This record gives sequence, structure tokens and C-alpha cells, in this order.
Amino acid sequence: MAFRAMHAEWGTVFAHLPDLGCGQAWEAVWKVRPPAPITCAECRHPMHAKTSHSGLKFFAHAPHAPDCEIARQGESEAHHLLKLELANAARDAGAHAELEVRAPDGSWRADVLATDPAGSWRIALEAQLSPITAADVTARTARMREDGVASCWFSDRPRPPWLGTVPSIRLATADGGGLVVAEGMVKFTGSGWSVPPGATLTDFLRWVFTGKVVSHAPRTTLHHPLRQLAHVWTAPQYTAAEDTYLVEEDRRQRELEEQRARYQAKAAKKRAETDKKNAASRRAALERATKAEADARRLHGTPAGARWQAQLMTRRGLRQAVDHLAREHGITATAGLSLNDRRWAGGTPLIGPDGVPVAVLDPESALVDGEAFRLLAGMLLVFETVKDAQRFDRNTRRRRKIPIDGWRMAYTVAPAPEPAGKPAGKPAGKPAGKPAGKAAAKAAVPRCRPTGGPCRCQEPELSVTISGLPHPAEPADRMTPAAALYTASCRACGGPYDKPWRRTA
Repeated sequence: MAFRAMHAEWGTVFAHLPDLGCGQAWEAVWKVRPPAPITCAECRHPMHAKTSHSGLKFFAHAPHAPDCEIARQGESEAHHLLKLELANAARDAGAHAELEVRAPDGSWRADVLATDPAGSWRIALEAQLSPITAADVTARTARMREDGVASCWFSDRPRPPWLGTVPSIRLATADGGGLVVAEGMVKFTGSGWSVPPGATLTDFLRWVFTGKVVSHAPRTTLHHPLRQLAHVWTAPQYTAAEDTYLVEEDRRQRELEEQRARYQAKAAKKRAETDKKNAASRRAALERATKAEADARRLHGTPAGARWQAQLMTRRGLRQAVDHLAREHGITATAGLSLNDRRWAGGTPLIGPDGVPVAVLDPESALVDGEAFRLLAGMLLVFETVKDAQRFDRNTRRRRKIPIDGWRMAYTVAPAPEPAGKPAGKPAGKPAGKPAGKAAAKAAVPRCRPTGGPCRCQEPELSVTISGLPHPAEPADRMTPAAALYTASCRACGGPYDKPWRRTA
């Protein structure tokens, strides 16, 4: 099916034109005897004038046609109708239009070639209804561009996947029956591209031919419901508006970055001043703690004091903490004798060989305040397990007693990994429900999680603050005088202990 052929006397004839393009009627070539001397413009094989069931006029090859490009095309009637619409619209827009124009070297073939009557430009109007890849569309566009021929691709399918890959337009049928631009033409509004009022195919081609609409690669967002197309058609003033917007947006972004940099510099300066003040405060607190430890050692500088220090080394977790400092930090530490000082927040100070405190073992979150907060904020806090460290951090956060750079914490017992193939929560090598020995029975008792209420731990770890100093305690069978005056707290869950208790040595 073709619309162009060669007549032996009249030259090129066009089936879609009322006068065949040579001043002759269609009946001069259709159903005449003998047949009209019409041949293919490409292979020179005889052709016949035909009319489809819908009334479409075209030329078809006679039987036994050679391997001709036009004969192989097998284009649908809808494709030919769209080509006719493009050709008619191009002529109405003031251009000279020819169908099925082939390149001199045969490298490309234009469905419709629209040409300026003055010969200043050529634009190929491609009707594409059958499936095609974006790569093929791009390659065919590039071949035509090499010969100085611009192109625009058209389709009336709902969502052609190649739309926007090259300069292209999706068409739709208007209520009146003509073709209008449905997608591919946009205008710039504010900060992105939007849909302009509908334009007829003739108007669109007239704007393209006169330069009022140009192909453009947008650099900003196409607002919904538009798809994000790589190439669109728009007016030159809209491309200039996009350039102006991008320049202004770049200026705004630079101002924001400068403002952000000023804020960051101001925050960094303020943080540096805060760190300097904190460092001075922590250094002064450490000097006072070192003096307090020295005073305590002079006060207990007797054989009884040495026995007391040896007894302190047997406290729970203290030996492991000393070993941790030696192994991880290379520090030889001993238990401090000033542990009853409230500045340690109920914990045990660990003193280095030069008499300077280096760490605190198991401080209580409820006692972290004032001097204790300033001292502990700059020291290493050692706990037995990671859960103890997490509990301390959680409770101090609840009381809003957290250093600006956080706590420095370590723990001496690593969490035991679950053995392969064993159910979670069951000791390896032991049957479920049969813990072996006192240690296993103790390990089987779950530790109470902080609830904010009174302590309900099965094995509470009690401590009481009397006259500003922490003292260890334990549950008792009956009320003691101290329990009547003071309230003990549990170090395991952080809650108050409302049952009888008594002080321990």
C-alpha cells in the first residue's frame, strides 16, 4: 500500500490528492482499460490504483513484485490514514508535504517530508503506530539528522513507550473529529512544566514550522499528570523562563548553603565553647576527687586501712574491672578509699598508680547529680554487663542527666552467644528446666526491667543514701530503725524498695 507512484506521462502522482498532484482525476487511473501506466517510484514494478472498503485511495504493486521496501512495509490502513492527516495538516500549515520520501542513499525513509517553500528547512513527520524500541527511534532520528533533516514522531496510541525519547507528540481525536495534541507539548509555570491548552495538529505544525514551538530537553519537573519526558515541545519564551528559574533557584540554594554554613559555624563555635567549659569543669571535679582520695588515704593510712582496701578488692565485679583496665587500657588500678564520698554516685572509684581516679565501678543513676555529674561525665564508667550499662544510660536519660558527648562506658562480662542449634534462652548442654548448681539457678532468674514503680526483683540489689552517702543494704524479715526513716532503692531496676531492709557491712 502506497500513496505515491510514477505515471509514464504525468510524472509523480499522489493517491491522496484530489487531482493526483498533476491536474488529473482519480478515475483517470482507477479501473481503466488498458491499465494506467503506473509504476513504483522505487522498484519501477507496475502498480494498480485501488480503493479500500473504507474508501481510502492508494496504489498497490502488481503480482510478482520484487523485494521492494514499499512492498515489504505492509502498513495498516490506520498508519496510512495518520500519514494522510500529517500531510494535510502540514500543507494547511503552509509547508510543502510529500509522502514516503526516501533519502538519496536509501539510509532513511520519511513518512511525510514537510519542506519550507523557500527551501530553508526540512522536517520529517513520522507516523508510528506499531511497536518499536526507543533505540530504533533514536537511531532513525539520528540518521535523518545527519542529512540535515529534523524530525517529529507522532502516535495516537494511549501510552507509546518511546514518547519523549526523541522529539515526539501523542495525538488524540477531538470531539469534532480532528486531531489535537494530547501529550508532548508543555508550558513553564512557576517552578515546573504543566499542560497547556489543547492545540490542533495544524496549529502545532504551523508553530513548529515558524519557530514558535521548539524541541526542548526539560531540566525541571513535569507536573502531574504529565509523564517525565526527556524531550518536549514548548515555546522559546518558556525555555527562557526555565533558565531564569534555574538561575534564581541556584542563587537561592547558594544562599541557603551559606546560611547553613553560618549556622553550622555558629553551632560549632558554641559547641567548642561548651566543650571548653565542660573540660574545665570536669578537670576541676577530677582534681577535687583526687584530693578527696588523697585525704582518705592519709586518714586510713594504717594497717586497718590496708585491710579495708584488700577487703574492697573482694567486692562483686571489682577484680574484673581492675583486670579490664589493665587489659584494655594498660592501667594498674586499685579500689579507692573515698568510695563513701557522694561524688562517686554510689559507685566504687578505681585509682591509678599516681593517685588519680581513672574509672568508676557501678555508679547509681539515681545519685548522679551536681558534683557527681560533673565528675562522672569525664570518666570511664565500668559495669559488669552491657545490660547494666544500658540501664544506667536509660535511667539517666529519663532524669535528663546526660553529658553533651554521652557517657564513656565499658562492661567486663561479654554477653554469651547462643550455641548453634539450641533454642534461644536455654543454657547450652543443660536440659530445659534443670539448671545445675546455685549459679545456674541464679542465672535462670530473670532480672526485673525498670517499670517506674516499686522494686519487684526476686533478688534485689539494695542501696540506701544516708546523710548524703550511699550504703549497701539487703532485704530483712522485719522493719529496722533505718528502714523506718529512709527508703532504699534497687540498683537492678532503679525502683524504690517498700519492704523491710537492713544495712550490710
